[in-house]
Amino acid sequence: MVSYWVKTPQWLKKLFPREMIWDMPVSNEPVIYLTFDDGPHPTATPFVLEQLAKYNATGTFFCVGENVARYPEIYGKLIENGHTTGNHTYNHVNGWRTDNAMYLKNIIKAKGNIHSRLFRPPYGRIRLSQARKLHRSHTDWQIYMWDILSGDFDRNITPQQCLDNVLAHIAPGSIIVFHDSDKAWERMSFALPHVLEYCKQQSWKVMALPQ
Repeated sequence: MVSYWVKTPQWLKKLFPREMIWDMPVSNEPVIYLTFDDGPHPTATPFVLEQLAKYNATGTFFCVGENVARYPEIYGKLIENGHTTGNHTYNHVNGWRTDNAMYLKNIIKAKGNIHSRLFRPPYGRIRLSQARKLHRSHTDWQIYMWDILSGDFDRNITPQQCLDNVLAHIAPGSIIVFHDSDKAWERMSFALPHVLEYCKQQSWKVMALPQ
C-alpha cells in the first residue's frame, strides 16, 4: 500500500503558503521543473546529466552534504553544466525526529559544501517551527517542496508505475521529484528518459528552479 501522495493535495499546499514553495507559476512559455534528491551519486548522477544534456534541459539537484564531500568532482559537474543545486542537509536528517537547533546546525554544516540558498527537507519532513527558524536566520533561503513525487524510491512499484505516477499528473509549473541514488536507480533510470521525451513532445521546456 502506498503511504505517500504522488500528487501533493491542494489543502496541504495551503497550510504552508508562505514558508514553502510547492509548484511554480505558469507562464506563457510552459516549463517543467525536474529535481533530483540525495546525490551526488557516482552512477546515477552522471546518468541524469547525460539525459538532461540530450534534451537541452537543466535540473535542480538537492544534494546531501556528506555526498558532496565524498564526490566533489561530480558536484562540480552539476555547476559546470548549468544546473542548480540545493541543500538537503548534511546527512539526510529527518526534521520530525530532530531538535530544532540540531536540525538548523545540520543544514548550515551542509552549506559549507553546497553553496545555495535553496533547501528541501529530507522525506519532506520539516516542522513549521524549523522552517520559520531557517527563514529568520537566513532570510534569503527558499524551501522547495514538490507537486509530484515520482515514487522512484519505492521498491514496491515497477519502473512503469513510477513513470505513470509522473505522466498522470504532470503539467506546466510542476516540480517533480526523482532521486539520484542506489535505491531509486532502477525506477529513475527507466522513467526519466520517457518523461523528458514526453516534455519534448508537448513542447514544454525543462528548467532548473531559480537560484
